[in-house]
Amino acid sequence: MTRKVIFPVTRVHEPLRVDVEIEGGRVVDAWVSSLLFRGFEPIMAGRDPRDASLFLQRICGICSTAHAIAAAMAQQEAFGVVPTPNGQLLTNLIFAADLIQNHLRHFYVLVLYDYVAGPAVPPFIPRPKGDFRLPPKTNDELSQHGVKGIEMAVRAHEMLAVFGAKAPHQQTIMASGVTEQATSERIMAYRAVLREIKHFVETVYLADVLTIAEYYKDYYDIGAGYGNLLSYGMFPQPATGRRAIGAGVVIGKNATENLDGGQITENIHYSWYRDAGETRHPGEGETQPDRDKAEAYSWIKAPRYRGLAFEGGPLARAWIDNDWRRGISVMDRIIARARETLKVCRLAEQWLAELAPGGPTLRPFEPPPQGAGVGLTDAMRGPLGHWFSYQEGKIRRYQIITPTTWNFSPRDASGKRGAAEEALIGTPVADPDSLIEVGRVVRSFDPCFTCAVHAYPAGRMR
Repeated sequence: MTRKVIFPVTRVHEPLRVDVEIEGGRVVDAWVSSLLFRGFEPIMAGRDPRDASLFLQRICGICSTAHAIAAAMAQQEAFGVVPTPNGQLLTNLIFAADLIQNHLRHFYVLVLYDYVAGPAVPPFIPRPKGDFRLPPKTNDELSQHGVKGIEMAVRAHEMLAVFGAKAPHQQTIMASGVTEQATSERIMAYRAVLREIKHFVETVYLADVLTIAEYYKDYYDIGAGYGNLLSYGMFPQPATGRRAIGAGVVIGKNATENLDGGQITENIHYSWYRDAGETRHPGEGETQPDRDKAEAYSWIKAPRYRGLAFEGGPLARAWIDNDWRRGISVMDRIIARARETLKVCRLAEQWLAELAPGGPTLRPFEPPPQGAGVGLTDAMRGPLGHWFSYQEGKIRRYQIITPTTWNFSPRDASGKRGAAEEALIGTPVADPDSLIEVGRVVRSFDPCFTCAVHAYPAGRMR
């Protein structure tokens, strides 16, 4: 048995470390570690609860809007407010633009060069050794598309800024709506960019994904994991609150069940934290670091639903909404993300048509002196939850579980692997000194370790 370490895992955030044990040309065990310690939960203690939707999107620059929305949803519950119809539509449009740019970047920055041999210049070299299977002409075409894909991701950020003021870290989403107005000029500006991006997704992105799938069919059978899928849903509709992409739970690829937020817990047995109670509901969560903790190997906690590890993301959402149920694998994740990009483009077209130009986008509100709220939304990579409470106008507790915390959790107290760890089991390895196959599995989840680990006051660190 051979043990190999990949650190840092390239083309993702550098603090990701993956340890694998290989026997008989396959991965037989795996450990995924986050070695970055940062974040925002304790920073929020003592702050005005109205700060959350602006402050907490700074957790991450690639999915900042999702944190703004989760925080705003928690505020809505705590403050007893709802967005105006225009405010909710604009929130959805800002989020749609951010999700689109993320999916484009994921494929054309993280994933593409797992299957396409890039040019022999930095940053495409050193290139991992592996089975690059595309014919030279096809390889060159997809490599050229990589440049265009990044341009389209930039255009999506420009589209976000039409109603969000800037990107990343938009400035307009509030608990009761959006501070920007839905003028005819802004609607037309958003629509023009959306049309351009949608055409690229329909004619290039989807085709590129299917081309790779044609030459790498074996990756439909690699990276399956548990088959446990979780989504909080996303994009609430005005008035009804019904989510355009639905919430649900799938256990072992069985029938979709309703989500019960009370069943969510976090365990810290193998995480660098200390707590008298190893397992807590996030509403009562603690974040007390202990870097010297025996057996721990990650700054990420281990979220569980009914005691089970789950994966989230576009594949989970597609499975729950019955949009894609071919399987659960590396290639299924990549295809589901591309298909979701087009789906969100079409939803954005609908929301633009529903906007009332000049209508109210925000309503005033005054938070009660104390309260508590939960904001659950899916983000680009999967389920995102914000739990908070406040008293006398100051935040007392704030806890966050990000998608990468779900997807890349360590083992829990029972020894149960996290979703990505389990997905690595059985991965074929042609060259233990390359491990390109392991990288393909890891990147199919769209990891984001900036999001996954949160902060603690420097004076308390050892």
